[in-house]
This record gives sequence, C-alpha cells and structure tokens, in this order.
Amino acid sequence: MIFDYATLKVIWWCTVGLILIVFALTDGWDLGIGMLSPFLGKSDLERRVILRAIEPNWEGNQTWLVIAGGVIFAAWPLVYAASFSGMYVAMLLVLFALFFRPVGFKYRNKVEDPRWRRWWDRGLFVGGFVPALVFGIAFGNLLLGLPFHFDVDLRASYTGSFWQLLNPFALLAGVVSVSMLVMHGAAYLKLRVDGVLQERAGRAARIASAILIVAFAAAGAWVAGGVEGYRITAMPDTNGALNPLAKSVAKASGAWLDNYGQYRWLLAAPVGAFAGAFGVLATSSARFPLRTLAASGLAVVGIILTAGGSMFPFIMPSASHPSSSLTAWDAVSSRRTLQIMLWVTVLFMPLIAMYSIWAYAKMSGKVAAQTVQDEH
Repeated sequence: MIFDYATLKVIWWCTVGLILIVFALTDGWDLGIGMLSPFLGKSDLERRVILRAIEPNWEGNQTWLVIAGGVIFAAWPLVYAASFSGMYVAMLLVLFALFFRPVGFKYRNKVEDPRWRRWWDRGLFVGGFVPALVFGIAFGNLLLGLPFHFDVDLRASYTGSFWQLLNPFALLAGVVSVSMLVMHGAAYLKLRVDGVLQERAGRAARIASAILIVAFAAAGAWVAGGVEGYRITAMPDTNGALNPLAKSVAKASGAWLDNYGQYRWLLAAPVGAFAGAFGVLATSSARFPLRTLAASGLAVVGIILTAGGSMFPFIMPSASHPSSSLTAWDAVSSRRTLQIMLWVTVLFMPLIAMYSIWAYAKMSGKVAAQTVQDEH
C-alpha cells in the first residue's frame, strides 16, 4: 500500500474526520444522556435506569476521543501544538468535566443518601454539557479563525485569550453541538428503555431536534453572509514537504462556500443533516426507536461533514496571520510517518471496531427497571 505524499495527506484528513464522527456517534449519546438524566428521571430508580443504558459501554466510546488526540498528535503535529497552546484553558475545562463521568458512575450508587446521588447526577450533567459546549465553541472558532502565527523557526505564538473564544458565532456553534448531542442521546435512550421513560426520551429528542434545525440553519446563514472564510491564493506542489509559511491565504466573505460550488456532491452533507433532524421530529413520537436513532445518526454525520467539507483543506485557519493557517497539505508529519501510521491503522482499527460491535451486541436490549432495582 504505497501512496504518494499528497494522497496520504488526504487519507489522513479523512481518517481524522472518520474518528471524530465515530466519537460523536458513540460517545455522543453518552454525553447526551448525561445531560438528560437529571431532567428525564423523576425518581432515583428512573435515573439509575437511564444511566444503566450507557454504563456498560461509555468507557469504550470515550476511547475514540483518546484515539483522535493521539492521531492528531502523530499526523498533524503543528495543529496539535498550536491548538493546545491556544485553547489550553478550554481543553482543561473539557478534561476536568470528563473526570465526573468515571467517578460519578463508580460512586453514585455507593451511598443511599438522596443528596449524595443528586450531586453526582449534577456532576454527570456537567460531564456531558461542558464537553459538548466546548467542542461546539472550538469548531465555531475554527470557522472564524484563531489569532496565532508562526515565526521563521515555526514556533507558534497565540495572541488571543480564553474569553475571546466566547464570541456570538462560536456560542451559536455551541448551541448546535449541545442540541445535536442531546438529540442523539435521547434517540439512543428511546431505544434502550420502555414505558414512560421512552415517551420522555422521545419528547426530549423532538425538542432538541427542533432547536438543532433552527440553530444549524442560523449558523449556515451566518457563515454564508457574515463570516469571512479563507481561500488559498498560492500554494507550492502539495506532493512535497511544505512549510506552512510558503503559501498565500486570503480572507473573503463566503469563502467557506467555495467547495460546494466546485464539488456539488458536498451539498449532500447539509441536506443529510437537515433530513436527519427532521427525521427525528417525524419518528420520535412513534414506537420505532431504531428509525429515530438512524435519523439522529444521519444528522450528526451530516453536521460534522458540513463543517469539514466547508473548511477543506484548512484545518486551523489563522485570523491574525492568514498565511500561517494550517491545512491538510502543510500541517502533516513526514511521508514515512504517515505511511507507517496507515499500516498500523489498517491493522488495528478493524480490531477495535469489531470488539466495539461485539460489546454492544452482548450488552444490547432494554434496560428493565425491575432488573436495576433487584441489583441494589
């Protein structure tokens, strides 16, 4: 499996995107259910049933986030360095929020005191809400561009602050992310529970999908008319080892729509996102939970592909020094590194996928309240 350097660069851009999609599809419903648990569960038993729906698999799902971080470090070292230095506080918030999940699942039911359990329910809500919000804010800021640049020695300098990340467009992207994962979590919960909890999950999925449709449409209109995108105006041969400063980049209103004009098939991504969200609206009140989950998954995939398709080949645009922007062509490791990583991925990724599918097959089925009650 020998590819030229340019092809390897595209393969790894697609691979990172695929890993992020798998993470959003699997750990996304864990984050969504964590946010929903305190509101859908009206009693301690109901909240235990809700959490039991994700307890067997959440650790495996979160593995995809670890894999994504490792792949970005190995394949896009400049992106890893620039993003972690620029969004260090935001990433620490995500890390600290995620701490609540393993501790919450482990210790929530150790003490009978209702106050103890309520506090852990709030912790699990934080562990779902904060990462979902920060991920959306991060993608919103990527579309706007981040204030960083490289010097002649390729040392990254970030000139912004944490508070600058909390701008109106990025917060709207955060609403898209939170509503998307709440919808996805509710759709998965609808599949795993019965009775009144299933009805509440369906209602939550409808509300979240309605909010998602409005927020996603508003974000799209904002990108089309009010956000300056980035456009490469001069670039050396993409098949070589490129210095990020060797290209020329211009900012222009509507530039994020360029790829849709050149590759019309990319329109399938936003169309799929809206179709999936409307599909959740149409099926969440009926007793067809698999259809609701499939529609939710289509919306998640469509939204992520819309963001990626709009930005390609940009990965991390620079608002302060556009020519320092990092792209799929110049942010990558050496050809040998990408080639070795590809062999490792082809060997081990199917094993991880097969194990995950086996684990879900073994732990599938409805979560019965009586079974949960008998265990404690």
